Amino acid sequence: MKALYFEEHGERDVLQYGDLPDLQNKDGHVLIKVEACALNHLDIWIRKGWPGLNLVMPHIGGSDVSGTVVEGNGNWKEGDKVVVDPGISTKQDSWTEKGLDSMSPGYRILGEHISGGCAEYVSVPAENVHKRPEGMTASQAAAPLLAGLTAYRMLVIRASILKGDNVLVMGSGGGVNSLSIQIAKHFGAEVHVVAGGSEKKAKAEDLGASFVVDYKANPDWHKELFPVIGRKGYDIVVDNVGKPTWSRSIKLAGIGGRIVTVGNTKGPIAETDIRYIFSKQLSILGSTMGSHSDFAELLKLLNSGAINPVIDCEIPLSDGARGHQILEEGTMFGKVVIVPDLSLIHISEPTRLGMISYAVFCL
Repeated sequence: MKALYFEEHGERDVLQYGDLPDLQNKDGHVLIKVEACALNHLDIWIRKGWPGLNLVMPHIGGSDVSGTVVEGNGNWKEGDKVVVDPGISTKQDSWTEKGLDSMSPGYRILGEHISGGCAEYVSVPAENVHKRPEGMTASQAAAPLLAGLTAYRMLVIRASILKGDNVLVMGSGGGVNSLSIQIAKHFGAEVHVVAGGSEKKAKAEDLGASFVVDYKANPDWHKELFPVIGRKGYDIVVDNVGKPTWSRSIKLAGIGGRIVTVGNTKGPIAETDIRYIFSKQLSILGSTMGSHSDFAELLKLLNSGAINPVIDCEIPLSDGARGHQILEEGTMFGKVVIVPDLSLIHISEPTRLGMISYAVFCL
């Protein structure tokens, strides 16, 4: 089968496109023909590697899979249109019994610990396979899976978002942040956003942000937020940026505020003024992925139309390294989706996918 893979960690030049052995489906698994696989910053970190990440090489990335069942092993019919829950439980323990699957030592992520969907086919446990949301294309269905699961748990389970909360989202272009805006709005929060550039600012407003500052236009962008939010500060601050924004997130959080993070796209080591933590009684919350029940709730939101996937562009599998480049440069708004080469042949001009989903087909 054709795949985008690497045989050693490193920069984009380690990525290869070529033939790997066909997959042999296992008992209890479903073999899926991949129609779309969205990329995440996680794919970049895995490609570069870190101490303790011991992968079986060659490794295929890609966590967000939408496709068609080839072998259902009695669980699904051939031809069924499905999506994959990217969090795979390999053992049952006290964490899974409490429904906290992503905290279990046996929790694995498709495309990280297990070869993923940047290939023609993928094989996953049957319990991770779900019906594709109604009315969605393969790319639209793939785009919000890992990021949506992550955003849902981060806001709903960890930060306990409430109707009327004031939420500040640091950044708007990535998948988690664009979905966080929508999820927060769905739960009745007022959402403010820090965006990079006038175009991303306008798109964040289209997604429902009631106030957006452009950090590229003003290095002291945080000072624009104080007059708007007032002395109250923010109930929830979503900061997946890290070093450049962390100290300002702590200052902008209100009394009893919750600062929640699922990543650090611009650096993991940041300065924390502890006085703000105890004087404002702040909660610093980490979150990673989500439970299988969280994923089911995400699918309900997608099926109801409460949130819509935001797609930046579709890129053929053979040119998948360019998708990594777009993520590293941070020029996207929404998700970069990898699709089989043949599926792009008929596309001749940019097309808008969904009410608030932006598509620029990178051909």
